[in-house]
Amino acid sequence: MKLTVNGTEHTVDVEPDMPLLWVLRDELGITGVKYGCGIAQCGACTVHVDGVAVRSCQITADALDGSEVTTIEGLGTPDALHALQEAWIEHQVAQCGYCQSGQIMQAATLLDLNPMPGDQDIDEAMSGNLCRCGTYPRIRAAIKTAATKMQGA
Repeated sequence: MKLTVNGTEHTVDVEPDMPLLWVLRDELGITGVKYGCGIAQCGACTVHVDGVAVRSCQITADALDGSEVTTIEGLGTPDALHALQEAWIEHQVAQCGYCQSGQIMQAATLLDLNPMPGDQDIDEAMSGNLCRCGTYPRIRAAIKTAATKMQGA
């Protein structure tokens, strides 16, 4: 199976029912994506497949041939952070940090679809991403800051 991850094409030989999460972590060594619940309920494993936020624990390899996958590692770089990554730092969103890559990837899709979301839009879009530390108010604030930065305001 061939897929492009963070701009680099890879060929992997895996079982067709292997979840993308394990393709990324075990086969490609990309560890920013996290295992949370394994049943697509927590959002810790959220990545983009062909530009859409998905739970990588539930998408299998057989559905990915030719797909473009973006993980947190591909969203920005240490020298050129994405506006969401900058806002996460500015608002000190992360507490334990475990869920944050999934949170940011979900937020990136939200901002692609709705460049200036309100509180209700954010709450609805992010409702499937759980944070055990309860940093939801900081997540909302960071999304709003990133939206403003991305609009150039």
